Amino acid sequence: MKHYTYTLLSSFLMAIVLSACTTLDEELYSDIAIDNFGKSEAQINALVGPIYSTLKGHNLEWNRYMTMNGLAGDMIAIPGFKGGDWGEPMFKEMMKHTWTASGGGFDPAYNHPNAAIALCNQIYHQININKGISEPDKQSILAEIRGVRAFWYYTLCDHYGNVPIVTDFLSKDPPETKSRKEVFEFIVKELNEIKDKLRSDVATPASYGKFTKGTAYTLLAKMYLNAEVWNPEGGSKWNECITACDAVMAMSYRIEDNWKTNFVPRNEVSQEAIFSAAFRAGGSGIQNDLAMNTLHYLAPIALGLQINPWNGIAAHPNYVKGFDTTDVRYRGSFLIGPLKDPKTGKTLITSHGMPLIHTIDMVMNNVDAEGIGWINQEEGARVFKWDFESGLSTSMENDIHIFRLADVYLMKAEAVVRSGSNNSLAVQAINRLRERAFPGKTDKLLSTVTLDDIYKERRYELAWEGFTRQDMIRFGTFLLARPPFKIKVSHQKYLLFPIPQEAINANQKLKQNPGY
Repeated sequence: MKHYTYTLLSSFLMAIVLSACTTLDEELYSDIAIDNFGKSEAQINALVGPIYSTLKGHNLEWNRYMTMNGLAGDMIAIPGFKGGDWGEPMFKEMMKHTWTASGGGFDPAYNHPNAAIALCNQIYHQININKGISEPDKQSILAEIRGVRAFWYYTLCDHYGNVPIVTDFLSKDPPETKSRKEVFEFIVKELNEIKDKLRSDVATPASYGKFTKGTAYTLLAKMYLNAEVWNPEGGSKWNECITACDAVMAMSYRIEDNWKTNFVPRNEVSQEAIFSAAFRAGGSGIQNDLAMNTLHYLAPIALGLQINPWNGIAAHPNYVKGFDTTDVRYRGSFLIGPLKDPKTGKTLITSHGMPLIHTIDMVMNNVDAEGIGWINQEEGARVFKWDFESGLSTSMENDIHIFRLADVYLMKAEAVVRSGSNNSLAVQAINRLRERAFPGKTDKLLSTVTLDDIYKERRYELAWEGFTRQDMIRFGTFLLARPPFKIKVSHQKYLLFPIPQEAINANQKLKQNPGY
């Protein structure tokens, strides 16, 4: 992964930097006058670095929004394991669509983006008044900050819809709720205003992890793709989505020949990565603890790891069963089957006397009145998309690519089909991904593409990457029953999450989403 250097600045940035990652060999800038700071690339990175640290909140942690999305959709299933582990109500409520504003378990999904936005506003203000930065550099930096802020508003627009819009760091007034339409329009306006001010050197070591022109156009494509859901009054934006996708596809990104290049440790080499959350093995603060969150307690024996995982995040059986088992993304996404002791060659035995064989199906026991019961420790396919490095003893080195070029191909294909444009353009985009997923198997390529084909292809390509709920809502499948964990059609209110009650208690100007 790429490391950003966060340095000890004079007092006006002290609080920010102390909360970020530091290194023992860093250069100290405490003796440089504020007005002279920001004249080198290293100093500029030090100023803007903390906003990128916020992107670490985009991960598969037990209480983060990627996990929340997967549970609310049909990507993740955590009914609770024999012995009581992961039996908290928050996981069951997400699967059943019975969550409330006072649940609290997934409050970080709301709190983290808001804290990140506040940090963006603070650093924007500090850079804006800094006289040591040249005007061209300043405009580029300010555009980056607005871009990261727009990304966090995108997550809030997706999950909560109606949220405050805050851009003034100096304002002391409690912010009031804005409509989802206003939030949508704000994000699109911000992106259109900054897209041509951002750095255009994409897919390079220097631009990796930064909010670039490619990121802006990709996020615009996301906004346009979901326009009918997030801003129905404004109508569909399929042509605008296609245009944004074409802009990204004309840049220096490329689809990696090896799909796994996107997910290995030190995956910053991927030319497919557009926007990434950068992690460091053993780093401080929020890090990539996926291995801890998904692997069985005994899995390190079989996989050659030196950690003590928690046996948690598992795949919803229906999601896994949708795959063609000859698709490289099937075994590349899910840990399925027996885990063996390399010393004996025998399958490991769990503390409950069961062979450690990760099954796709989950068989619930002691089912309660709401239809949920515990499963055995070994049941459920585990996350296997980001490779676990042999000898791993801390957090993972793998970065998480928030946006990849493959997603842009899929967005364009969907917009083409929905707009009634030339279907061959969608076929070309989908088949580029299927050629990689089924190497040498031309019979797996499509001659025509339907919306159902695109829906499925998104599930194959983007498993675990945080888009399942968003896609299900757009394709009209999110509220449907999906036994055994969700046996009823959900109320429309569950298309949005509630504003956490604690946030409303702290600010009476906030309005709760309808139905909560």
